Amino acid sequence: MKIQLHFSGVFIKRVVLSMILLSSALGSFCQDQKAIKFILLLDKTVQQIHNIGGSGCWYTEEIGKQWPLAKKQHIAELLFSREFDKDGRPKGIGLSAWRFNIGGGTAEQGDSSGIADPARRVECFLSPDGTYDWSKQQGYTWMLQQAKNYGVKDLIAFVNSPPVQFNKNGLGYKSQKDGSTNLRPDKYNAYANFLTEVIKHYDKKNLHFNYISPINEPQWDWLKESNQEGSPWTNEEMFEIIKSLNTSLAKQKLKTKILATEAGQLDYLYEDKGRTSRQIDNFWNPKSPLYIGGLSNTTKFVEGHGYFTENGDNTLITVRRSLRDTLKKYKGLEYWQSEYSMLGNGFKDKTSGNPNEMDHALFLAKVINHDFTIGDASAWHFWNTYEPGNPLNPRYFLIAINPKRAKNPETMYTITKNLWALGHYSLFIRPGMVRIETQRNDGLNDMEIAQQIMISAFKDPKGKSIVVNVINYTHEAKKADFVLEGLAKGKLKKHYITSEKQDDNIRPYPVDDTTLPPRSISTFIFSVP
Repeated sequence: MKIQLHFSGVFIKRVVLSMILLSSALGSFCQDQKAIKFILLLDKTVQQIHNIGGSGCWYTEEIGKQWPLAKKQHIAELLFSREFDKDGRPKGIGLSAWRFNIGGGTAEQGDSSGIADPARRVECFLSPDGTYDWSKQQGYTWMLQQAKNYGVKDLIAFVNSPPVQFNKNGLGYKSQKDGSTNLRPDKYNAYANFLTEVIKHYDKKNLHFNYISPINEPQWDWLKESNQEGSPWTNEEMFEIIKSLNTSLAKQKLKTKILATEAGQLDYLYEDKGRTSRQIDNFWNPKSPLYIGGLSNTTKFVEGHGYFTENGDNTLITVRRSLRDTLKKYKGLEYWQSEYSMLGNGFKDKTSGNPNEMDHALFLAKVINHDFTIGDASAWHFWNTYEPGNPLNPRYFLIAINPKRAKNPETMYTITKNLWALGHYSLFIRPGMVRIETQRNDGLNDMEIAQQIMISAFKDPKGKSIVVNVINYTHEAKKADFVLEGLAKGKLKKHYITSEKQDDNIRPYPVDDTTLPPRSISTFIFSVP
């Protein structure tokens, strides 16, 4: 049966007129509301940025060694490329640091390693007979080479566990909960020399590690239930291995610098939280017996992991403010946020029900913003760039690897909004850029800002370009105005956005429109004459 509907011309005209009026009202909403004015204080500089990066732990071996060339090349492009396509969209997020995991030998142990997930077992270059096999970790090395080819500034080596043959129990994790390292007391120099040999090998391949981190999250017990390589360390044990590694590197005249602490939470860096705490004071106070500041190959970069210190705005702000204030007591110390993903539940952030993909991306941007603007971080690294999981629940990754990829090779991975959220920072805030202070006219305090509009601003060393990232955490479009203090001229050249719309992934936006779409991340790029 066919049904025909008939409308009078007057009715149609009224409907059309109503739609026009509604569209006009929505379009002019942002123009009618009072704009938030941001003043960029170009002469008030804070910290200089060294790098923004990520880690390829565990799943890099499979990707680099087993995946089809086109697919693994696309993964590398997504992470490292700084190119834009013909439509002005980025091909990748231009990471400027890449973290390479030096394995402890649990892969060779197989099931006897005690690590249930085979993907989390890692090969070791050093064989039990003392010889080196440089054919190990081929997948990791392939991705490291891609990072180098794309011009990634800092290649960083890190270790979760010393080689298993150097450990007290012969395993890549601890057997008993006693807080001490798994490394045997007589193997400190051997472990240091092993790391030096790895660095020398990659130097010969023109893959120079600017930094080496010999210890990871020393506060945790790293028992079998952790399902990965790991070892606790006391501050005293950390001091001994840092000294041994420094001696080994210096003896070989290697330029690689040592990164220290890698605290499992940021508050272990400055608070007295029992074992392996107050690490800033222990390692960088000249009066401390554990002072490392005078060693030739150490740095003034204090590394900490942002896990579990962002559950609620008060914690997010207070922890980073306390860390910043502690660092100021010691001349030249800088905070590097060297690992973060949403291990805790902070990402739910007053969201009713299950957070969606954009909720995760917005919260990730929020944490990055606060590490830069409250903690004064001079480096920021994500963990882990890719892992198996649901792309609609990307707590732990930027790229979701399909858990059923073996049966569905055509859909081996999915890009998530998290990738583009980090990209607003890694792609545009380049090494050497300096953060500048900002002011605003809405009178909000830090707690209120964390739920509304957040801003961070950076300029290149020559002052010719200014990058401003703005997060609109609200469900309403907002209007922003920018004033470049002290400059008569400063032209907005580019504007990019990421929103919950499917195609809004660092999408070019009209330059003359400074609207902040609802629930979005915006990057504004100004040129300075």
